[in-house]
Amino acid sequence: MKRIITIMMAVLTMTTVQGQTLTERQKGLAACACLMAQGDLKRLEPAVRQALDNGVTINELKEALSQLYAYTGFPRSLNALGVLSKVLQEGNNPNWKEGKPWKRPKEWDDARKAYELGKKNQTQLSGKPFDYAFCPQNDYYLKSHLFGDIFAGDQLSAADREIVTVAALSGLDGVAPQLNAHKLGAVNMGNSQELVDELSQWLDSEGYTLRSGFPKGEPNTAYAQYFTGNSYLAPMDAQNGGPANVTFEPRCRNNWHIHHKQVQVLICVSGRGWYQEWGKDPVPMTPGTVIAIPAETKHWHGAARDSWFQHLTYHTHVEEGASNEWLEPVTDEVYDKLQ
Repeated sequence: MKRIITIMMAVLTMTTVQGQTLTERQKGLAACACLMAQGDLKRLEPAVRQALDNGVTINELKEALSQLYAYTGFPRSLNALGVLSKVLQEGNNPNWKEGKPWKRPKEWDDARKAYELGKKNQTQLSGKPFDYAFCPQNDYYLKSHLFGDIFAGDQLSAADREIVTVAALSGLDGVAPQLNAHKLGAVNMGNSQELVDELSQWLDSEGYTLRSGFPKGEPNTAYAQYFTGNSYLAPMDAQNGGPANVTFEPRCRNNWHIHHKQVQVLICVSGRGWYQEWGKDPVPMTPGTVIAIPAETKHWHGAARDSWFQHLTYHTHVEEGASNEWLEPVTDEVYDKLQ
């Protein structure tokens, strides 16, 4: 009989936040920032709609997506603004708010004022005066433009700007020093430590990022014919009985299949996904969910439509002659019924 249990392990546990918690508005800003940084325009479009539904104003989104050019480059900033423009052109929900009118910051007309404002903001964010003497050009750009010109806008608070920045950097690889610095800066700019911790946990749990600590691995080309969408495989000493980590992109799932003469175990470590046995209701999988799949059971598993998904997998109770039988794909008709 199939057993579905939730385990509490340090690596999988989601810490309970006792203090300040993210609002739906802040989640909307964070989701859009993270997806914009990854260049995931397909997922960004519904995220923009949801953000506007949840109280983010149109002008706040413009400001957030403009600010992030400094962290992700103009191409991704412009692409994201293009998504926002498309959403608005296709139908402006009467509940969406334009927000306060945009006005040109006075600092844009006085380079000295912009520099002094930037120096003040950078000092507050860093917790101490910051001078990048190694490269005076970047030191000037940071003070005068990023923390001066950009922070001079009044659509977002300094605290909101850091939520946006942390969310964007969380979606990028190879920027750990900057991400860690901005997590500290987010507190210095007015957010609670509890909120910053919750932000990182929320981005992981909703599948916007993959910060499980387990490797993503390489494209799963050997089994690609049995998957709908792209997956990645990271064997973790599997030849000696260790698990393999499988990463699914949003909407990716494997075909219906059967493990003969062996029990497969799945442990979700990041994102959100689904497990379903033939003839039974689908079971949601979130970090900490463990499923033991009995031998001879027809089933499939994969990512939710709007989330990356990672699970560890290994086999136990392996008998002589054990094998895998791959069957038909999970159709869109079946998959799209999942919420």
